[in-house]
Amino acid sequence: GGIASAVMSPIPERLIAALADRYRIERELGAGGMATVYLAHDLKHDRLVAVKVLKPELAAVLGGERFVVEIKTTASMSHPHILPLFDSGTADGFLFYVMPFIDGETLRSKLDRETQLGIDDAVRIAREVLDALNYAHARGVIHRDIKPENILMQGGRPLIADFGIALAVSAAAGGRMTETGLSLGTPHYMSPEQATAEKEISGRSDVYSLASVLYEMLCGEPPHMGNSAQQIIMKIITEPAAAVTKYRKSVPANVAAAVAKALEKLPADRFESAKAFAEALGNPAFALAATVTSAGGAQASPEGRRRRLATVVTSVLAVLALGAAAAGWMRTMPEEPFRRYDLTLGTLQISGTNDIAISPDGRTLALSAREGSDGTAIYVRTLDVDLGFRKLAGSESGLFPTFSPDGQWLAFQRTSDRSLVKIPVGGGGAVTVVPAGKLDPILPQWGHPDTIVFTGPTGVFRVPAAGGPVVPMPKVQSSSIFALPDGAGLLFAANDQVSYYDFAKDSVSVVLPVGDAPMYAPSGHLLFVSPEGGLFAVAFDLATHKAMGTPVRVLERVGRTGLARGYAMSQNGVVVQRDAAASIGGLNVPVLVTLGGAHDTLRLPTGRRANLRFSPDGRALAMTVGSAQRSGDSEIFTLDVNTRTYTQLTFDGDRDSPVWSPDGQRIAFMTRADSNPAAEDLFITFADNHAPARRITTLRSREIIADQWLDDTLLLFTSLSTERRRDILFMRPDSGSTPVPYLRSPENEFESRVSPDRRLLAYTSTEGGGDLSVWLRDFPTPVGKWAVSRGLSRAPRWSPDGRYLYYWRPSPQLDSLYRVRVDRTPSVVVQAPEFVIALDVDGVWNWDLHPDGKRFVYTAPVQTTVGGGGGAAVRYFILQGWFGELRRLTASGGK
Repeated sequence: GGIASAVMSPIPERLIAALADRYRIERELGAGGMATVYLAHDLKHDRLVAVKVLKPELAAVLGGERFVVEIKTTASMSHPHILPLFDSGTADGFLFYVMPFIDGETLRSKLDRETQLGIDDAVRIAREVLDALNYAHARGVIHRDIKPENILMQGGRPLIADFGIALAVSAAAGGRMTETGLSLGTPHYMSPEQATAEKEISGRSDVYSLASVLYEMLCGEPPHMGNSAQQIIMKIITEPAAAVTKYRKSVPANVAAAVAKALEKLPADRFESAKAFAEALGNPAFALAATVTSAGGAQASPEGRRRRLATVVTSVLAVLALGAAAAGWMRTMPEEPFRRYDLTLGTLQISGTNDIAISPDGRTLALSAREGSDGTAIYVRTLDVDLGFRKLAGSESGLFPTFSPDGQWLAFQRTSDRSLVKIPVGGGGAVTVVPAGKLDPILPQWGHPDTIVFTGPTGVFRVPAAGGPVVPMPKVQSSSIFALPDGAGLLFAANDQVSYYDFAKDSVSVVLPVGDAPMYAPSGHLLFVSPEGGLFAVAFDLATHKAMGTPVRVLERVGRTGLARGYAMSQNGVVVQRDAAASIGGLNVPVLVTLGGAHDTLRLPTGRRANLRFSPDGRALAMTVGSAQRSGDSEIFTLDVNTRTYTQLTFDGDRDSPVWSPDGQRIAFMTRADSNPAAEDLFITFADNHAPARRITTLRSREIIADQWLDDTLLLFTSLSTERRRDILFMRPDSGSTPVPYLRSPENEFESRVSPDRRLLAYTSTEGGGDLSVWLRDFPTPVGKWAVSRGLSRAPRWSPDGRYLYYWRPSPQLDSLYRVRVDRTPSVVVQAPEFVIALDVDGVWNWDLHPDGKRFVYTAPVQTTVGGGGGAAVRYFILQGWFGELRRLTASGGK
């Protein structure tokens, strides 16, 4: 059997002594179902070897002499892709065999790391293994346990391990394998005849198993999956495998056809030999015959169908009769009970504005995230096999994924051009549903096969799933929408109540007087998040679109935040729950972004970061870092962008808003008095922290923020006046100097930045109706005034040459960076705004433009699972078998 990593146990002293004359046991390499593997030194030949020692309970059943006789049949094989057998025997009751020690990895390890292999690489590996199988089959030796764990990789070359061991053990046992309780096969790769315990196993069984391995190399998972060994085996016996092109469109037709033929249920319908299978993989002209039923193949003849049905019925009866004979890997299991477990995101960074989508069959998850320095993309994984998340090719810059009702497609917003696209889950080209334009579609929801609904800046819309006219629904004023599966309308939450919108009648009716984030469950319930916390359910008539009865709490904590619904559900009752109790707001990570969109995440400890500021030479960042446990507790840190050296400058708490001096040697920052948290002043410290910080103001303001340190005579800052209004002031950065007002008005003015030529000052203001907007004034005297943006916008920054002014437009979904060209001859003229990039920004003020003008830094929200790569921000649970729990709770009134 394959060797799995495990906690290493001490080497038995009896074993060391028994083999001491031939092998010096050095350490355990791993343990599997049949054997434990040790690294040993071959004393006679002065080489490292792998000694496999059968489990004592297995050895007790087999008997040494018969095992040694049977294993000798494999010892004479010599092939470049077969790991040779050096030695075998008995020693003090131990049954062992010896093979070369390969300092490489197994194909299983390679697949765990890469999930899917390149097509050419996968086919090459398969053909080389098939060559070895053909060699062995010609000598009457069947492997019986082909799986990724038994294929070693050495310099890219596959080597089959344990060749014939399964046969030797089975033959030596004399039909007494049921006494061992051990498995001689791995369910995912078993042939149907192995699964039904056929007495005669031919080389076509190995062909089937190798086809299953190739299927996984191409698609990321074996052809049949399940929650138990029993489920997997029943699928192997009764269900055809889906075509590999369903999951990976780029697989050549001959490869897909060859895999399909090799996975036929009846051995006679498969390739007659491993050699024939290998030739088909290498023959572009190979195709399935029209009379063969296969994974994605043509329809079988009526006689073939009758024959196959009879075979399947016989096979199922055989499986049910096996019982103890399959005890090692097939135990009768009850229907999947309700259970809950943590979902691990690993190193993925998922945005706090995102939900995790789940496919209708409850098998596949999809989320928008980024990993390392990569930009945002859609990642998917299957739940019933632990392969981890993999990036979906073609989904770059994807956000808000939603599955189609048949689970074959994912629709999402492509933020790079603000379009709505769909892409096959198994891989393939993206199809545009809503082209790039002004609609900016977010939160798509594919509730009916023919219709996708989504939210835009001006309201809610629906569009044919194949693309076409976009229909506005002005009576639906909410981003919390759910299209019902009957295609007649949608549920939405607005004004703290749940309503139903009828597509045909263009009418709205109230369903519940209170509720948020509604969803229809196939169990016949309307689910919604309550303002008092938790998820509630109430019976819902899909025909009349009316709720019936009293809502009952069915989940205690659901992390409904911003645009995140906080939960998702499959058609068969698998739920992804975001745990509200574990959510810690504001956790983020700095990310460097080029104006072209390339991302570089700066790996740092978890924290709340704000007010990021580049040093004048661009080599360092200063920032405020808040505690992940306590609000109001923050310190000043610096980060060397090149070496990633992270240094804490202050240690007294409540330090904020750093600004660099022009020479990059000092940093000004705000500090709050311990005795009076509302009393704030500015301090200056050295960037290398070689001297204590000194106070430079005595304003004792309720709010004071340093904006820009221009030179030794001018420091620009914002302070809250006695009228609780933000004003812009400047002062000499010397202790005891008196601040001078630059701009005082009835409005709030802050976030000021002076242009490189010192002629203009840009700032954020509430002037013009209360919404924040960006303005320009003459500097140093505020005479002229020019509007830069209309509508919500803030956080201006000048380009290094002063020709452009950048600023952010926040929105409920994605914040967009814009820039305007500012001409000065003969007078100031602000040109039309240009869109630069859209991002899921954690506070648009937490950004800064690099001195080179080619990139910027911002803070991206970190949402990872407890125990994941980024620290505890959001905890996600998977709830399986939840419909039974839902019915129980609603029947008992939530008790």
